[in-house]
Amino acid sequence: MLAALPPTFGPPLVIVHHCSADTDHSRTVALQARSPLPLEEAEDKMPLEPGHAYLAPPGYHLLVDDRSLALSTEAPVGYSRPSIDVLFESAAQSYGPGVVGVVLTGANKDGAAGAATIKRYGGRVLVQDPATADTATMPAATLAAVEADGVGSPVALAALLTTLAPGGGGHAHARHRRG
Repeated sequence: MLAALPPTFGPPLVIVHHCSADTDHSRTVALQARSPLPLEEAEDKMPLEPGHAYLAPPGYHLLVDDRSLALSTEAPVGYSRPSIDVLFESAAQSYGPGVVGVVLTGANKDGAAGAATIKRYGGRVLVQDPATADTATMPAATLAAVEADGVGSPVALAALLTTLAPGGGGHAHARHRRG
């Protein structure tokens, strides 16, 4: 999905990619190579910049705190740290209807509760069609929890995300493939 975004994509993009705490930086390098946006591993208190992508570091929850990022070592949520639910809930509380959450392939239900929070705050949720996912559990759980604003392949969701958040009008928070 990241590779399908245009280089002019305006909002900051915050990514949770499930991985073990001992994952090295090769996943960041691999995503950087595919990203049309500047992409870096998030750091505590890092300001959110338009047109940039931020990746949750292994072993930390990533939260959106107004116009910056925060890291937490609180207990795993649904066996995951980083957790998509933690990211989505903090983004919804910070940006309300300006948030677009995206849930892609994955093997647990992480993201479903956070997607419900995004919807409660007036934001939008896009979900990968489970039929196109490597592992359908995560998108299926999200679709069971909320009425999605769009369902499709990662490439189709990238196009929809671009129309929902043109020129920085919204804040997009995505979860990428399980690692």
